Amino acid sequence: MRHERVQKGALALLLTCGLAPLGQAADNLRFKGSLVEEACTLRPGDEAITLELWDLTSKYLYINTRSVGRRFQLHLQECDTTISDSVTITFGGTGNPELPGLLALDAGSGASGIGVGLETLGDKPLPVNSVSDRQVLSDGSNVIELKAYVQGEPAAIRDQTIGHGAYTVTSTFTLDYP
Repeated sequence: MRHERVQKGALALLLTCGLAPLGQAADNLRFKGSLVEEACTLRPGDEAITLELWDLTSKYLYINTRSVGRRFQLHLQECDTTISDSVTITFGGTGNPELPGLLALDAGSGASGIGVGLETLGDKPLPVNSVSDRQVLSDGSNVIELKAYVQGEPAAIRDQTIGHGAYTVTSTFTLDYP
């Protein structure tokens, strides 16, 4: 959310200034920013979604390279199209170097050789750390419907070296009202 980015940027600057040696302190420091009004609010509970992906076998991934997408939703409430008539979403996180655009597994995951991807219901990829296409909003409630899937890394599929075990992937999302 735009408002949160402004706060995080200001906090980083304050910490940097607080660590400056006393002899080099600035006496003309100015902070500048703006508070913005958001077109919608996120439904309580949707700010931290846990999506359980089903168990897969490595054999399935060797044959199909990826799983079927698992649907999930983000619910927007109290949308006011006089503020903005559209929204974009960015999923942030650590990208998988072997699968550009997909999320890497979190450290400590038992599985290996896979990544997690995001896509629209129409199967359009939503690459990690990239802004999505605009989604048109209507006044009131709106739902953003997406899918997550597991995909095998090319070398792990070729060499049949997908490692078994539990895994987690963490992503943050940012809604922006252009």
